[in-house]
Amino acid sequence: MGKLTALSIKSLKTVGLHADGGGLYLKVQASPDPSQPNKSWIFRWGAGGKNTIGLGPLRDVTLAEARDTAVQHHRLVRQGGDPRLERSKIQAAAAAASDVMTFQRAAQIYIETKRHGWRNLKHADQWTNTISTYANPVIGTLACSDVTTELVLEILKPIWTTKNETATRLRGRIESIMDWAVVSGHRTGDNPAIWKGKLAHLLPSISKRQRVKHHAAMPYAHIPALFHTIGITPVLSAKALLLCLLTATRTSETIEAKWDEFDFDKAIWTIPKERMKKGREHRVPLSDQAIEVLKSINRVDDSPWVFDSRGKGKPLSNMAMSNYLKGTLGFKEYTVHGFRSSFRDWAGETSRHSREVIEQSLAHSLADQTEAAYQRGDYLEKRRALMAGWANFVAQPA
Repeated sequence: MGKLTALSIKSLKTVGLHADGGGLYLKVQASPDPSQPNKSWIFRWGAGGKNTIGLGPLRDVTLAEARDTAVQHHRLVRQGGDPRLERSKIQAAAAAASDVMTFQRAAQIYIETKRHGWRNLKHADQWTNTISTYANPVIGTLACSDVTTELVLEILKPIWTTKNETATRLRGRIESIMDWAVVSGHRTGDNPAIWKGKLAHLLPSISKRQRVKHHAAMPYAHIPALFHTIGITPVLSAKALLLCLLTATRTSETIEAKWDEFDFDKAIWTIPKERMKKGREHRVPLSDQAIEVLKSINRVDDSPWVFDSRGKGKPLSNMAMSNYLKGTLGFKEYTVHGFRSSFRDWAGETSRHSREVIEQSLAHSLADQTEAAYQRGDYLEKRRALMAGWANFVAQPA
């Protein structure tokens, strides 16, 4: 006999999970109206109830129906099955039979449509990976018209506090895909992944301060030792790390560098606006040491990439430099992006260059809009002197 009754579930207002027995729970969540909390059914199994599957909102699923479904799921689990996989199979069969637009298919179309408009070549892979890892197991085989806020919550809640940056991006990606489904005629009504007015009331707000973790920067005094530790090596990710270090560029700017962006006669690397975070072309003065690194790289025939991922027709992974730094060299406490902070600290503390020249070297926008409006040029020659000084410091005898 279950613990819950039709009368008790109607009056329940305490937020949390309320057990009925046999793995069935009524989940009560806060809503904008405290007198009308959101209620839905879930089934939990495994050690500590670590596995969950939503059974639907209380308004659509009665207590008796929820118990029947829980019994079926319990039987399946005892036989070694997974209710989530079973549901996916049923949904996939139904979708195939009706030829509806599933979420998974919508995501593929959306990503392919947007791929060539994204500045960062890795964005499409990042979208595909997060959708495949987190969203598709829950809603991939569902018709876009059947995706509910409860299901989006089922995707987000397990990682909302532990991987909030990933969860936040994932929510935004699901929202964009569902927007596409609406304007494409595959769904009507509200977007189930929208934040304001929906998920904002159902998920805790994680402050930006809690969310952001600063990129761990190696003290600049240790940089010369690192430079000589890497030394002369044929490893391409190591060469990429050296160039990144000497030029204070971002990971994607370095990894996705193309040979035609470099003018060795003028010692300038021109990064097109499409590859820059701020969407503006950036000229990087090349030190003698940076040019030496570039000329040590064996160019792959017909490949435009400086750091060509051999035979794959694309550059190295964004994680290649990080893996070399943390894995091969063992500097697990530092990040590649942190080297930009190391450069900034060195420039601010040891050089006489102005803040504007230092910030321009990092391709940063000036915070003061009036100051930015009066800025003319990109301080190329002053930056050339700054970067030469940095390279001489980095490459000094250890």
